[in-house]
Amino acid sequence: MRENSVLVIDGGGRGTALVHGYSKSPHVDSLYAAPGNDSMQDTTEKPVHTFSSVKTTDADAILEICRRYNISLVDVAQDNAVESGLVDILQQEGIPCIGPTRDAGQLEWDKGWSREFMKDNGIPHPSFFISHSEAEGMDFLDQQPDQPWVVKANNLAEGKGVILTDNRDEAKRAIDEMRRFGGAGDTFLLEQYLRGEEFSSFVVSDGQNYRLMGSAQDHKRAFDGDEGPNTGGMGCSTPPLLLTPDIMRQVSQEILEKTIKGMRDMGRPYTGVLYLGGMMVEQDPYVIEFNARWGDPEAEVIVPSLVTDLYELSMAVAQGDISKLSIENDGKARVVVAGSSRGYPGDYSAIKGKKITGLEEARSFDGVNVYGAGIKRVNGNMYANGGRLFYIVGEGNNVIDAREKAYQAMSVISIEDNGLHFRTDIGWRDVQRLSQNGSVYRRT
Repeated sequence: MRENSVLVIDGGGRGTALVHGYSKSPHVDSLYAAPGNDSMQDTTEKPVHTFSSVKTTDADAILEICRRYNISLVDVAQDNAVESGLVDILQQEGIPCIGPTRDAGQLEWDKGWSREFMKDNGIPHPSFFISHSEAEGMDFLDQQPDQPWVVKANNLAEGKGVILTDNRDEAKRAIDEMRRFGGAGDTFLLEQYLRGEEFSSFVVSDGQNYRLMGSAQDHKRAFDGDEGPNTGGMGCSTPPLLLTPDIMRQVSQEILEKTIKGMRDMGRPYTGVLYLGGMMVEQDPYVIEFNARWGDPEAEVIVPSLVTDLYELSMAVAQGDISKLSIENDGKARVVVAGSSRGYPGDYSAIKGKKITGLEEARSFDGVNVYGAGIKRVNGNMYANGGRLFYIVGEGNNVIDAREKAYQAMSVISIEDNGLHFRTDIGWRDVQRLSQNGSVYRRT
């Protein structure tokens, strides 16, 4: 009988959560990850093989892994890999995979194209202007009222290419900052500043049908109170109480159905996981962005919630038909807190190589998962090797219970020279909804 092996294309906490999810399937015998990270093996007793030197865009190396290890399924979970056309190449080689083609993934990797798609298909979105030069952007601003703007790099910028501004002068300074994103910021968008409450919803599609897998509420700013620069995500909670059944019906009808149909009608059927970054503005949902893969850290709370076999789900997508697929979740609340190097998302070089202690103790807490990311293991010890280092996931009957478990586990972890940074208020909106006196952890 042939053994089944899954290759996950990712190296962060999202990839670790996916490795854990696939490992729970009785169909899966062994797991591989490119590039992976040194803590993936800690999530399962099944063998996990990583390829730290393989880039997610190196199609030749990934094809060699598939052939050498007889990979049964490839999960293309990383944005640069989607943009590079990895799914197209795998499909041409007859290798089962889950993820969108490069053309379908343009929903994420080309923000201007994505906004034009929304406009053409009647999908609610903020007004926008696409600028191809600093001078063009400055001239546009000079012709507009002095108001808040969102300045956004057009192409992929590791989740950090968005700058929120309060007025015209700040927007002009943000245009100057687009240079630090290199080619990703050569073209940029000036968007209407919407005010409301954000959410993330995740669906899986075969190009014709889609199924909702779960929703979460991310916290992208670096510091408590939603202050500081944007990051890749400092934590999130699920399910967000904001999304009532009535609102989800509205999101499905006005956004998700139109998106899947619009992509299919233009000859770019969307297959794989679609991430809707949305915002409720008064009573109406708007699209802040689409991502062509799982979110990070949202995957860390939604993947563990799936009762549906992740391998069966992904193979249904790879085979092009999810019409008979039903998604079941366990109904638990989850809160994930990202542990990062002090200085992230700016300069955290002083923390690189510092020893991390307490991860194993954190794993021993009931109702807690630990997903590693930017960690390097040397002689059994863990060292900081990135910006976001690990994710602590607490699960419980409600957000207060789940958050308490996550922060209790976080309290036993430390990094040399006070190198650990994390937000202490993840899930605060839903904690307020549930109780005026919800349990709040403060690190001392």
